[in-house]
Amino acid sequence: MTTHTGTSGRHGETHSSGWLVFASVIMVFSGVMTLLAGISAIAKDDVFLATRNYVYELDLTGWGWIHLVLGILVALTGAAVYKGATWARAVGVGLAGLSMIANFMWLPHTPWWASLLIVIDALVIWGLCVAPRPTRY
Repeated sequence: MTTHTGTSGRHGETHSSGWLVFASVIMVFSGVMTLLAGISAIAKDDVFLATRNYVYELDLTGWGWIHLVLGILVALTGAAVYKGATWARAVGVGLAGLSMIANFMWLPHTPWWASLLIVIDALVIWGLCVAPRPTRY
């Protein structure tokens, strides 16, 4: 009888999916970029395009704080997904969804960048949802 010990040869090691690694790396990237956008909006309001008569109108400094906090949470959750925290998958899906909504509302200020982050958040949700449950060998 043979026992599968994984790639490292140790029994009881938890193996994660490539989808989880992908999602966690993209989450950290997205979180850091959102954090930097938030810092830019807080520090210097004239960096971003100011539009008038937008339905979701909010002061750029307010949006900056939203992006700063959201970026920190997304990046930390991405690191937790990478470390294998089981709670981080569900929290990651929720935060990626919130990030999609925030970036949709951010569209008038940075259309291309917000669109790219919406796609990245969709990929994060996909990766977190399709990854199989971690197994122990």
